[in-house]
Amino acid sequence: MKKLVISMLLATAGITASADAIAAPASAVATQAAAATVHYRSATIDGVKMFYREAGPADGPVVLLLHGFPTSSHMFRNLIPLLADRYHVIAPDYPGFGQSDAPDHRQFTYSFAHYADMVDTLMGKIGARRYAMYLMDYGAPVGYRLALKHPERVSGLIVQNGNAYEEGLGAFWDPIKTYWQSGSAKDREAQAWLVGLDATNSNIPMACATCRGSAPTIGCRTRPCSTGRATRISSSTCSTIIAPMCRSTRRSRPFSANASRRR
Repeated sequence: MKKLVISMLLATAGITASADAIAAPASAVATQAAAATVHYRSATIDGVKMFYREAGPADGPVVLLLHGFPTSSHMFRNLIPLLADRYHVIAPDYPGFGQSDAPDHRQFTYSFAHYADMVDTLMGKIGARRYAMYLMDYGAPVGYRLALKHPERVSGLIVQNGNAYEEGLGAFWDPIKTYWQSGSAKDREAQAWLVGLDATNSNIPMACATCRGSAPTIGCRTRPCSTGRATRISSSTCSTIIAPMCRSTRRSRPFSANASRRR
């Protein structure tokens, strides 16, 4: 069923999944994933190091994977090798997430618009001029802006749990909207709980409980979240851009047919 869903979603984006990847038994898919080479790279954009994962043939159709909150390109670690047999896969970490730099919020604008500009620059550096985008959660407002900026470059969209309307910002967002309007220290501090361990665990079950046993590319932070929380609750677009104390170790199901969740 999972392979069927992957095939359908890729077809929606105007690209065709490998028949071998769809029909192969689980053991064969696991072997394929193990054989794929995933490169861990970074590019400096406006003085900020932006980490990204890259795999697949350089001349293959490009698939851009944009992660959600509070995670990173690590959420696609199982998907990337499955696509890399024929697709050129690119999965960046936004500043403040994963392995990318987290510059001081007083010197860097944390917004979806800025992220979109940086991803656009990154794709230019890589030489990707046309691509399908898989957008998860925060990846949606980043990817939507890319699509508006360069509609001729986007071959298709796959959207998982990505909000596009004000109606999607329910009561949970009211205190955050208050901070957007006021920008006050008091309203900012009211959002500080979002960088706590409990908030992270509510988004990613058992994230830190499994962190010690995860791959070395993940790792736990050696300092508490509060050290950098000012940076990570700053954004004129969304004030909950944070990097959790432990990086995401969730066993994600990127193409689940029932991917929606409530905040």
